[in-house]
Amino acid sequence: MAFFAACKKKTVPETHVVYGSEYYPNTLGNYVIYEVDSIVYDEFTSDTTHYKYLIKEKLEEEFTDPENKPALKIARYIKKFNASKPYDSIAWTIKDIWQANVNKTNVEVVEENVRFTKLIFPVKEGSTWDGNAKNSIGQWDYTYSYIDKSETINSIPLQKTLLVTQKNFRTLISWQYYVEKYTAGVGLVYREIIDIKHPVTSTITPVNNIPQKTGLIYKSQVISYGHE
Repeated sequence: MAFFAACKKKTVPETHVVYGSEYYPNTLGNYVIYEVDSIVYDEFTSDTTHYKYLIKEKLEEEFTDPENKPALKIARYIKKFNASKPYDSIAWTIKDIWQANVNKTNVEVVEENVRFTKLIFPVKEGSTWDGNAKNSIGQWDYTYSYIDKSETINSIPLQKTLLVTQKNFRTLISWQYYVEKYTAGVGLVYREIIDIKHPVTSTITPVNNIPQKTGLIYKSQVISYGHE
């Protein structure tokens, strides 16, 4: 009598991968407006300075950069907070010009003359790359912490959002936390930076409860976007 062992095929879940170019749309005229809130804790004077303003980033021009690569001009406009005036009554003024290089493998953005590799393609949860490979800051391993997630930022519902964790390092006396979020069809929608030094405290203490901090806490969140 013959016996045959049943063979059952094992199903292995596939890692979620998307090409991802929709996370950084490069159509001229696209813009995003951000609400920015930052606090600087001065190490030498012990002063605390709070900054609030709006930033508008608009793709205004295509050009060939000094490395002979196609590039996009990002014009950045600012409205500084004034307690006596609504933002609608304040005119936009030019703040600075950034540059983006978008190709089939990555997105590089030049911010204040420093080049960062913001995204890589295809987009895959868990993928890691050196975001500082094109600058002299030193290696930071950027990671796609999640992709294609629906979430709400600043009361705006957003579909297909990804999180890039650029740095997340905390000790008893310091905290460096840098993240960015991008939404398909929109681009960058959120940026948060915590870069502080402080007296010895628990690594689970909320940032607002840490005394005698020095450094920077920064948050930029989308409030509107469109095309003009």
